[in-house]
Amino acid sequence: MKIWTSEHIFCHPWETVAQASWRKYPNPMNPNVVAIDVLERDVKNGILHSRRLLSSKWVFPGWARKILGSERICFAKENSTVDPTNRIMTLFTQNLTFCHLMSIDERLSYTAHPEDPSKTLLTQEAVVTVRGVPLSSYLEGFLTNTISLNASKGRQAMEWVIGKLNAEVHDLTTTAAKNLHVLTSPPTVQASSLPEC
Repeated sequence: MKIWTSEHIFCHPWETVAQASWRKYPNPMNPNVVAIDVLERDVKNGILHSRRLLSSKWVFPGWARKILGSERICFAKENSTVDPTNRIMTLFTQNLTFCHLMSIDERLSYTAHPEDPSKTLLTQEAVVTVRGVPLSSYLEGFLTNTISLNASKGRQAMEWVIGKLNAEVHDLTTTAAKNLHVLTSPPTVQASSLPEC
């Protein structure tokens, strides 16, 4: 078993980061995630609970393909909670593919930064366990390194999505201001178009 942990600070408020998390895929930094399907979603006591199915392409090295099989779409389940009152979003993901050989349990938590509420603290943890195959410790190390690389790409993807969100807000604000100006401006009448008495 190998455990990987990480912390990262986003210089954006929690509400923006939580919203970006829902729109993270697809993105150019993580092209391996090919689909996300919402299986269940409800609100209990003001907390949003969601279950999603994630589909992604995993590219294994040649030696791992001999053990695990060929490259294919892999599936994982994600359970998440969003508590807007306490500004906490938690996502827990477990692999469904190859679960008889390995388990990858990943937990992400987005919280308002305790010292600066205009920022968001991301804490991540992954527990990787490989069993019943040769070189299991080596494979655990490979998977842990892959998770670390993907986490870095995931943070870049979040910044990319936040940039898109900010651009959308800017475009909406600009359009609304133009429309408001048109609606509140007095109509102009050209003298030549007035009927003669």
